[in-house]
Amino acid sequence: MPDLLLLLPDFLLIVVGFVLCRYTSLDRPVWSSVERLVYYLLFPVLLFNSISRSQLRPGETLALAGAGVAVLLSGVLLSYALRLWPGVHAQNHASGAQVAFRFNSFVALALAERLQGAQGVAWIALLIALCVPLANVAAVWPLARHGGHGYLKELVRNPLIVSTVLGLVANLSGLRLPEPAAVSLQKIGVAALPLGLMAVGAGLRFGALRDAPGLAGALLFIRHAALPLVALALIHVLALPPAQASMLMAFAALPTASSAYVLAVRMGGNGPFVAGLITLSTLLGMVSLPVWLVVQGWVGR
Repeated sequence: MPDLLLLLPDFLLIVVGFVLCRYTSLDRPVWSSVERLVYYLLFPVLLFNSISRSQLRPGETLALAGAGVAVLLSGVLLSYALRLWPGVHAQNHASGAQVAFRFNSFVALALAERLQGAQGVAWIALLIALCVPLANVAAVWPLARHGGHGYLKELVRNPLIVSTVLGLVANLSGLRLPEPAAVSLQKIGVAALPLGLMAVGAGLRFGALRDAPGLAGALLFIRHAALPLVALALIHVLALPPAQASMLMAFAALPTASSAYVLAVRMGGNGPFVAGLITLSTLLGMVSLPVWLVVQGWVGR
């Protein structure tokens, strides 16, 4: 059973950002600049590095890869369906829908190493490489539609999608950057996680969740209950080996991506609402993720 405190460092960084923004001279104008830096440079560099340098080997893990994509698409369909609920505010849904299916890649990689070592990291890297482009495309769609942006234009301009595609191209073509350039990019990417999480905290406004508590509850239910249940069903249907089954369950039960907040803000969405969802998702994930892994292990016996 993984450490229940695995997600505590992420949550503490969110708290640090909240305190700095509210109680020091590092107020909103400072963090608005940080958000742009994270969104346009740090996260894209991190994604490119992670994907371009991973040993994907898709032929050896076809069932796991297909199951991971199926879990993600299930979250997309369920979150999009919430728009049909009566009384759902269009901006809140466009901003928050991504929370139900996006995932925290940093936690995924840390957990994979803890559970299955280098092999687990390779499997999770494959899922990240396949699912990050799909998740970002699905996240951009409702925000672009609500904000009146051109969808294709937003996709082409989205730095997370562009960096993921470039990472896949570099990986599949065998491209390797000169060592000085690779080291420099790695150092840039390392800054993405702490600054991204602190930016979430700086934009936090718990009261924003009261704007749509029903929608918030439904999105978090999809992220932390519905998707793990889908993973359990796929593990049974596909008869995944125990090691791959644990990786799929870990992937399905992850907390949502911290970059969801930055995307919502940059595309004119309800940033505080998304920030509250991310914080609650991180808290829920600290408990629900290890519980789901135990359930998967018990069912798989």
